[in-house]
Amino acid sequence: MHISLTAELESRIKSKVESGLYNNASEVIREALRFMDIHEDWIQELKLARLREQLQVGVNQLERGEGITIQSKEALNDLFQDITR
Repeated sequence: MHISLTAELESRIKSKVESGLYNNASEVIREALRFMDIHEDWIQELKLARLREQLQVGVNQLERGEGITIQSKEALNDLFQDITR
């Protein structure tokens, strides 16, 4: 595989290797990709936690009898349109 980097990115990689923390540029890139994967997993967990919170709000409202009954497909479409506005 061959990749192109900006001069700034190349300089940052060289700096990491020169610091002694990494033996070569490949190690720096592998570590960066591992961090990226961890970050993406973390973001996904945050999104899921937020969705769970929102779902719980809805469940609580239903348990308090605050739900609404949708009588027709048109009423459901109207509700979805209101939500997206």
